[in-house]
Amino acid sequence: MNDHRDIRERVAHACRELAARGLVIAEAGNVSVRVRSDVVVTATGARFGGLSAEQVVVVDLEGNRIYGGLEPTSELSLHLGIYRRFGTSAVVHTHAPMATAVGLVVDELPCVHYYMLKLGGALRVAPYSTWGTRELAADVLTALDGKSAALMANHGAVTHAHSLDVAVEQALLLEWACTLYRCAASMGTPRTLDSGQQRAVIEAALARMNPDPTDAFGETS
Repeated sequence: MNDHRDIRERVAHACRELAARGLVIAEAGNVSVRVRSDVVVTATGARFGGLSAEQVVVVDLEGNRIYGGLEPTSELSLHLGIYRRFGTSAVVHTHAPMATAVGLVVDELPCVHYYMLKLGGALRVAPYSTWGTRELAADVLTALDGKSAALMANHGAVTHAHSLDVAVEQALLLEWACTLYRCAASMGTPRTLDSGQQRAVIEAALARMNPDPTDAFGETS
């Protein structure tokens, strides 16, 4: 039996960081990492500010507990659903205040800054369902289609990524984007990036990542 001690330590550290950055209060949130067919996930009721590796358990992709004496988070079906649907490696769910506030008033967070393209552009708000239910998980999976983040009406936010560090960074970016939107909306109607502007940003980024091979040799023609 693999208790994934190192991964449990990393999950605990991520939880403490999220608490320190103000994205969660008390036990309001959950974090997980998929390691092949195992899922390392926070236990239900674990308080993020002082969360330890002992408050992180291991389950399989069917939700059966493999390691740990505590029950996994009540949102386990959401985490497992994301892993099955998107084949990702880490999930972060928070009750971040600004993301939660924005999800109370809009059905979609528009793309107001090109950094939001790291999350998939404009982000959907999943309709409200009771926490821990299959209905909530299904609605969030739909909202995440083609995105790495979504808001959850009257609830919070979720991000997923190929690594835990990136999923945490995305949660922070999402909270920043929601804060930006809220500040702009308080002054008027925020300008948004249209599809052409978003495409130009992506093309510019790809060009920097994949420069013309002839440039490496100083050729201009």
